[in-house]
Amino acid sequence: MPVETVPTDKESVALTTRVEEANALMREGYERLPFTDQPVGCVQWIHIDQVQANDYNPNAVAHQEMQLLYTSIEQDGYTQPVVAMWDDEVGKYVIVDGFHRWTVMRKYADIFKRTHGFLPVVVLDKTVSDRMASTIRHNRARGKHSVAGMGNLVFQMLMSGESDTTIVRKLGMEPEELARLKHITGYSKLYASVKEHSPPVLTSAQLKAKATYAKEHPDEHVPNDF
Repeated sequence: MPVETVPTDKESVALTTRVEEANALMREGYERLPFTDQPVGCVQWIHIDQVQANDYNPNAVAHQEMQLLYTSIEQDGYTQPVVAMWDDEVGKYVIVDGFHRWTVMRKYADIFKRTHGFLPVVVLDKTVSDRMASTIRHNRARGKHSVAGMGNLVFQMLMSGESDTTIVRKLGMEPEELARLKHITGYSKLYASVKEHSPPVLTSAQLKAKATYAKEHPDEHVPNDF
């Protein structure tokens, strides 16, 4: 992965060198842990110029909550790192979780100045598809996500070839919720006449109806897409 930024003067070079040395020590310490599958154990300070927002985050925060977040960071400093993944195509770290913590540093000069523009980041090693799912899981765990944003993400995952079963598993949602989102985004109507490449995920009501039908017609074969 690249260095955090390319400094232009001696003072910046010295500062960046110190940050890179500290990051190396944190990576070394992480490797000494008896468990190396917990990304939070390896926080890296990455310059904000090398970090960018994703284009699919369904999370939304009100102005008042953003102001409270600024106050929290201004008073207590950064207590939670931003979660990101390196994207070879854009040549930057793309945010998975922590968009608003990143925004505070971009928006407020005093916050930027305190760390010289370096942001605490936990880097995950995942594919783009998994990156989107990780964003949703972080948002849902806090109970913060918009229906429109969620629908847009689900639509992108479906268009990329993800099956209903995979989406339900990755996003931690119920089949009924996925069915509603497919309807809201127009995906169901768009592919109404196209044969599914994988068995659909049935809702609880559909499963119950299927079981009842099978019980009443024991001699008949009940298809998977019943």
